[in-house]
Amino acid sequence: MAHPTAPSAPPAHEPLADPRRARTGIALVFAVHGAVGGTFVTRIPWLQERLDLSSGLLGLALVMPAIGSSLAMPLAGRFVHRYGGRAAVRGLLSLWCLALALPALAPGLPVLCAALLLYGATAGMADVAMNAQGVEIEQRLGRSIMSGLHGMWSAGGLLASGFGILAAHLDLDARLQLALTALVLLALAQPVCRLLPELRAAEEAEAPPRFALPPRSSLVIGLVGFCAVFAEGASMDWSGVYLRDVTGSSATVAAASYTAFSLTMAASRLAGDAVIRRLGAVRTTRLGGAVATAGGLLVVAADRPALAIPGFALIGIGVAVIVPLAFAAAGRIGTNASQAIAGVATVTYTSGLIAPAVIGTLAQATSLTVSFGLVTVLCCALLPGAGALRLGEPGSTKDVPTGAAPENPSGKNLSPI
Repeated sequence: MAHPTAPSAPPAHEPLADPRRARTGIALVFAVHGAVGGTFVTRIPWLQERLDLSSGLLGLALVMPAIGSSLAMPLAGRFVHRYGGRAAVRGLLSLWCLALALPALAPGLPVLCAALLLYGATAGMADVAMNAQGVEIEQRLGRSIMSGLHGMWSAGGLLASGFGILAAHLDLDARLQLALTALVLLALAQPVCRLLPELRAAEEAEAPPRFALPPRSSLVIGLVGFCAVFAEGASMDWSGVYLRDVTGSSATVAAASYTAFSLTMAASRLAGDAVIRRLGAVRTTRLGGAVATAGGLLVVAADRPALAIPGFALIGIGVAVIVPLAFAAAGRIGTNASQAIAGVATVTYTSGLIAPAVIGTLAQATSLTVSFGLVTVLCCALLPGAGALRLGEPGSTKDVPTGAAPENPSGKNLSPI
């Protein structure tokens, strides 16, 4: 219901013909997208062994998906504008499902790098298209769903990684496993995408450039996402090493830290929409920043696993909803959601590209404890940066040209939905 003191206003969007169908469809799209990534990561050891790659060469190859994604994301806005959200999601998600089979077919490092570059490019463009579709559906529903969608992505990845671990345990050839999985996920993607509504850009929206650089208005939002993804990437990649080297945990406890952190992230994202609806985007971000900062301080102070593990869990809980909120805020900038989301995604995911290297370099120069001091500082930066995500609240309005109706300064939901 509209706030009692607010003037009546028409909805910013046409209502969805079938809201439940639309929400189910986009949630399953996120799950399929997550399943592709979750499948691939379980067979990385197989790739390293088959191609006889050193840790350094494997690290070089694994940078390629991030590079491909960062290069391709700015292309996604034009693609979505031209073909419409549903067709763009279906086409790009299908391409990424097929790209899953390519790395295992590589006969050597150069071809593997090329395959992973293509894998990352299709992943990044599909990511932008589905997030743009998710933001548009969220706006038409009039309530937060983006955190839950990212939770579905995590859940899809966890489920697929379970099958991948089983395949690795059975010593199944990854060429066969990834090819079969790619075909299964491709087949699943088709009916899932048909559940999506046909949402095209508004008639007044100009076509974005063929290669759309991040708009300036999205940079601050992207930097907030950058801090969150840096903390996420550092914790996922280095928590096991931290537990082993700093707190002296067993190899089993250290190895289980990634799964525990991923489960924490998925659960927090699935529950995050209820918190966002109650507190709003800004207060949720500040609360998350405070929780993540507390977790970082606990990690830095930890001298045993019983302190470090809860610390990493708190970091995961704190940053879980920040990226969904960043995409939601970006989707309300201007008239082309996919272009703004591509800009925010490019800035945000660059953090995932550099975080492991920065943590490792700083740890080598000082210590892992100092490295996670940096993570704690970036978590703390979420508190003053939270205001940039005010547009992440479903009731907020898009940025409008000078002289047009101003935004709702109270941040309350004035939509009658």
